[in-house]
Amino acid sequence: MRFISTRGETPALGFSEAVATGLAPDGGLYLPERMPDFSGDLRRWEGMDYASLCFEFMRVFATDIPEDTLRRLVAASYSRFTDPAIAPLRPLAQGLYVLELWHGPTLAFKDFALQLLGNLYAHQCATRRESINVLGATSGDTGAAAIHGLIGRPGTAIFILYPDGRVSPLQERQMACTGADNVFAVAIDGTFDDAQAALKEVFADQGFRTRLRLSAVNSINLARVLAQCVYYLHAWLRLPETERGNVEFVVPTGNFGNVLAGWMLQRMGVPIRGFRVATNQNDILYRLFTTGEYRVGEVRPSLAPSMDIQVASNFERFLYFSEGRDPARVRAVMAEFKRTGACRFPRFDRDIFSASRTDDREIAEIIARVHRQHGYVADPHTACGFKDLNPDRVNVVLSTASPAKFPDTIRSAIGVEPTHPSLEALKSRPIVKHRLHATPDTIRAFIDARAV
Repeated sequence: MRFISTRGETPALGFSEAVATGLAPDGGLYLPERMPDFSGDLRRWEGMDYASLCFEFMRVFATDIPEDTLRRLVAASYSRFTDPAIAPLRPLAQGLYVLELWHGPTLAFKDFALQLLGNLYAHQCATRRESINVLGATSGDTGAAAIHGLIGRPGTAIFILYPDGRVSPLQERQMACTGADNVFAVAIDGTFDDAQAALKEVFADQGFRTRLRLSAVNSINLARVLAQCVYYLHAWLRLPETERGNVEFVVPTGNFGNVLAGWMLQRMGVPIRGFRVATNQNDILYRLFTTGEYRVGEVRPSLAPSMDIQVASNFERFLYFSEGRDPARVRAVMAEFKRTGACRFPRFDRDIFSASRTDDREIAEIIARVHRQHGYVADPHTACGFKDLNPDRVNVVLSTASPAKFPDTIRSAIGVEPTHPSLEALKSRPIVKHRLHATPDTIRAFIDARAV
């Protein structure tokens, strides 16, 4: 299978090249040239374990990797998850489930994609006998998951930008306390959006990215989104057949990658009824799906810091399909957005997309209510998913991070402080971070001095 840019001004690539490139040279994002139809495979896939299902799904896209190699890479990617189900589906009440996505090495849903991406990068380094430098920006969980997908791997260096003082203390420790020589935690001035904008400018420097063999781990990377499709598929197959046709996945999201993966799976023939986009007080996506206007606002720090985002980079992939797969229209809309900070769209299909917005006061109240009603402890991001559920649908709330990553918020809400051994071990380790201004020149110079 070949992969094309949303902006249509760069040649199509095979899977491995698209993964290694990350951001397309024309500034666009890679997508499959055609969407496969899996509707005829669903019955055959029932009862498969997670790794087997992931292999069956990914083999359709990763056609340039030998199948026995791909099977091995996938199996290794999910070998460090602590729950045997990998992504357990927990019933809380009639028609209400939680899909737990935080049983990987860094206790967040990003592990599903980034463990696999780390293994894909390692495979490329070994087969091509080349080193690779990986750059990412994070609002909290992506950085830790990316680091733990590549930590200590030969021929790799990983640089993670994050907004200084705007991630949780434990999220920062997961990035800055590894002690690994190939890991660089870079605390930048400003917001996640500032970090993401600088990252895109660095990738736009074609000479620099080629010379340093620079690749991306953000959800701009095609492999990230495809790998995330699998946990929707796995959950859908584990629902009672009577509920599958009426299921709505409720997705806490800031960068739109998480919900985009589910929506893409729907376009591949899996009959998911709809998606609810759950935002925190940084609500650009809520405003988009309720008003049709996509307009940047001010980022306000919140109790759910991984969603403190105003520029959702994966929205461009959604835009590509919404504009009839017309790259010229995508280029025009993205240019307008860059120039004005806003653009408008027709009203969205409310039967497929709905949205909610949750502020900090409501997050604490929801954590307490869910614990009281269901005996379940939800982290602050997952709590956003429990607001205004549709009573006419089967609701599957994606639980995106372990509550142990946000002990202060949980303790304040319910009087209980969740812990996890891997996080406790970090508290005694020194933090090693590099403070930089969020400018492309500063970041390029830093990478250039430390690249492999």
